[in-house]
Amino acid sequence: MERERGGRVLAANLRVLRERSALSLSELARRSGIAKGTLSQLESGSGNPTIETVFSLSNALGVPVSSLLTEREDPEVVLVRSDGLEVLSSNAVDLRMLRRMDLTERVIELYDQRVRPGERQYSSGHPGREHVVVTDGVLRVGPPESPYELNPGDYVCFPADRPHIYETVGGPVVSVLLLEYPADAGPPTLGGSCPAEGAARNG
Repeated sequence: MERERGGRVLAANLRVLRERSALSLSELARRSGIAKGTLSQLESGSGNPTIETVFSLSNALGVPVSSLLTEREDPEVVLVRSDGLEVLSSNAVDLRMLRRMDLTERVIELYDQRVRPGERQYSSGHPGREHVVVTDGVLRVGPPESPYELNPGDYVCFPADRPHIYETVGGPVVSVLLLEYPADAGPPTLGGSCPAEGAARNG
């Protein structure tokens, strides 16, 4: 039921943002590299988007991922139930967007991030900074040649415009990811889990 609700939110936002940009389904398909039939399913609420799909749409439309995944209401008190969130998955990472905040010249996006063992996520870089707090497990994150190793309770913030990775040490990792980037830079190409650049299996 909650997953269906998440699909309806994405469908409504996608339709509004596409029409606001005066794009046909065919043109959005060309810009995003997503099949027209898949876009039609997403707009009808019957699709099952991946991380790669949603980030491709955010880039093609020039909007943050949060504009596609969050409802338009912004009440004084914001309560988000985790079981009501759309889950975006790649080979190694599951992301749930909790909140987007537009702070004048900066945009902040807050995610629940789960990293699975045995795989590595790689990014060549994107605008802004990434903030990561590990709550369970051990995570390697940051420059591929010298990543930071975070234990539960550890926090790191690093420039996201350089190559960086996410990978576990041992078992799965539960973490909080905060993306911070300039409002005029557009949405990060890859987000915290960096899915669109492809992933390499740990060796």
